[in-house]
Amino acid sequence: MLFSSLEFIFLFLPAVCIPYFLIKNTKIRNYILILASLFFYTFGEPKAVVLMVMSIVLNYGLAILTQKYKSAKKLFLTASILVNIGLLFWYKYTAFFVSSINSVFGAGFEVPVIHLPIGISFFTFQAMSYVIDVYRGDVPVQKKLSALFLYISFFPQLIAGPIIKYHDIDKQIEQRQVSLAGYSKGCKRFLMGLFKKVLIANNAGMLWESISGSDISSVSMAGAWLGAIAYSLQIYFDFSGYSDMAIGLGRIFGFEFLENFNYPYISKSIREFWRRWHISLSTWFKEYLYIPLGGSRKGNIRTYINLVTVFLCTGIWHGANWNFVIWGAWHGFFSVIERLGLEKILKKCKVLNHIYTLWVVVLGFVIFAITDMGQLKKYLAVMLLNSNHVLVNNSFMFALTGNIVLIAAALLFSMPVYKSLEAKLENNVAARTAEGIVFTLLFIITVAYLVGSGYNPFLYFRF
Repeated sequence: MLFSSLEFIFLFLPAVCIPYFLIKNTKIRNYILILASLFFYTFGEPKAVVLMVMSIVLNYGLAILTQKYKSAKKLFLTASILVNIGLLFWYKYTAFFVSSINSVFGAGFEVPVIHLPIGISFFTFQAMSYVIDVYRGDVPVQKKLSALFLYISFFPQLIAGPIIKYHDIDKQIEQRQVSLAGYSKGCKRFLMGLFKKVLIANNAGMLWESISGSDISSVSMAGAWLGAIAYSLQIYFDFSGYSDMAIGLGRIFGFEFLENFNYPYISKSIREFWRRWHISLSTWFKEYLYIPLGGSRKGNIRTYINLVTVFLCTGIWHGANWNFVIWGAWHGFFSVIERLGLEKILKKCKVLNHIYTLWVVVLGFVIFAITDMGQLKKYLAVMLLNSNHVLVNNSFMFALTGNIVLIAAALLFSMPVYKSLEAKLENNVAARTAEGIVFTLLFIITVAYLVGSGYNPFLYFRF
């Protein structure tokens, strides 16, 4: 069930909110959210819900053993990591691993067909963060299975994040403030994410698919770049829109989730980009992989190795294909050369560093988007080498003029213009009234779009 679906907006969400707000007891409210989350996940993954429940129960037990038997806590932590990574590997990477062996060694192993449960990359990482936090002594062990169940299965962040670390939310599970003001702020944030997803991401996605899905020999150099920019806008507004909706839903029910995006396309370096893009994932890898590996504390060479390791893992986390590995290595490479001195050079020219960053990011997203290596090479050849010897053609002009309003709106909302304006006019009654009218009109347009369009994918569901 998509957040941007009519069933979710008009049926599921009211059915959860009504009893939740009528009942004041936090314990009962938690059970309402658990039941709602189980229904939500079962609606999309009826077979995999048992897998998620087993994962929660197993990590719950391992965390208790970690706390109780401190002399053997490394053993239980290792068991938790192996179980969670093992689940990820089996469901997400087994087919890729077998096919890679066949390709490299000429073997003839049968490639298994394994269904990838939605959200497994997210709920396994949350489960691991809980056990690691208990192992480190950062949080006390959670003795209530229902509390851990809610943390891992909570439907707003269950299937596409953001990844919520246990120590960021543990106190809110049993004590949080549910208010009309919080509900209002949550609804506004949800609607903002809905608009970004449906009105911008979906249309940018259709532009990307029309260009990337056409015969590459007919695409001009400018057209290939337009497609790459369209995909970069799609993935940003798709995922940040989903994160906005998740954060807004959490706020409606009294939870305060940390931000997951902070206008990454205004970054002036790749290192800054990763401080602004998918923050929950980058901080997860920083806390649970980069720092345990030694971070930047063991000399430059070790730091560079740790950085590349983290980025390779980031790429692999996103998908079981070589393009994701290359994408991770691509960002790791530029992160290293920035540390080697490139970032200092770029700081001397504010325009150049922004152009450089966007060039790296947009090219990286082409690598990210195209899983077929042959097709990827052809597309990059048109983008970088103008291999078709056509800079601009009629198809490009038609696509550009037909989507100029979309591109302008996307570029505008990629920058903190609305955020700054909102802060300045926060106490202006006329501005707040006008905002309410605009939100209402956009909601009507969005609903009409959902009724009339069959194109409504979420890119991060496949991760």
